[in-house]
Amino acid sequence: MHPVMWWKTKFWTKFKPDTLGVNSAHPASDRPDMQASRHPEDWCAHRFGLSAERWAHLAGRNFWVTGAGTGYGQCISLALAAAGGRVYLTGRRETKLQETVAEGCRLGIDTSLLVPLVADITSPESVNRIVAEMASYDEPLFGLVNNAALPQGGKYQYPLLNASWDEWRALILTNVDAQWLVTQQALPLMLKGNGGRVVFMTSEAGWAFTPGFGIYNVSKAAMNNLAASFAAECEAAYPDRDFQINALVPGEARTEMNQGSSVSPYTVVEMMLILLSYPRGGPNGCFFHQDGRNLQFAYAEPYSQSLLRSARLNERPK
Repeated sequence: MHPVMWWKTKFWTKFKPDTLGVNSAHPASDRPDMQASRHPEDWCAHRFGLSAERWAHLAGRNFWVTGAGTGYGQCISLALAAAGGRVYLTGRRETKLQETVAEGCRLGIDTSLLVPLVADITSPESVNRIVAEMASYDEPLFGLVNNAALPQGGKYQYPLLNASWDEWRALILTNVDAQWLVTQQALPLMLKGNGGRVVFMTSEAGWAFTPGFGIYNVSKAAMNNLAASFAAECEAAYPDRDFQINALVPGEARTEMNQGSSVSPYTVVEMMLILLSYPRGGPNGCFFHQDGRNLQFAYAEPYSQSLLRSARLNERPK
């Protein structure tokens, strides 16, 4: 079995999602069973579950999606462009970014809104270069999706006991260090406007201690804290700006890291768009699952409202 598929199969077999801290007032049943029948080709009709008002809130804004050449990153990028947002697509492989653009063309999306920028987010020089390219458009950045990540891999049964320093650093560098670097460098572009939205793509692993996935578990727990800490610092440093920085668990789906799944990676899109389109006064430093659950992490209590329900009813934050 391919090591990536081994990792996903073993992880999802061992991990129990009900160990997450969950707000029982907003269970997974908030989401009707409509995702399976929502085809991306029909985006004009369903708008990925958003109301017309929330869909329009994304138009004319600028977004940065890392890991935009495959899986969740590709789906999120295409949905944002379908809504009329300009999307800076970043990834290490130019061919994959061009596949995202080609898929946008197939779906009838205006591909002039998709801007491929080849970059390695673990390299400060590379990140600085693409940030300068985004700045050259002389428009504020509104949203950042920290999607790029590395899996554990299946080389060791007990990676914390057996991995080398270089193997530890490679995963932590991508899943933690690079997330900090990208977010820090994106914030000045958001400050050209009135703030912005940042969503960290996390994992159930950030709540887990599953043997065999120790380094990955640590990296996602660290990312969770990074997201909430960024939210707290921005709220304190820029009290008059509208920053909303949160983390989203995408769940299990068919991606480059999990090729054996039959679940569409578009299942993450509705909750992602809800977070990116949320009006002022929305969640900050909170944790969510793509199925609509509000999660608890450390001192962060579950958000008090159902995002799915409020978005569909055009409710304002209370």
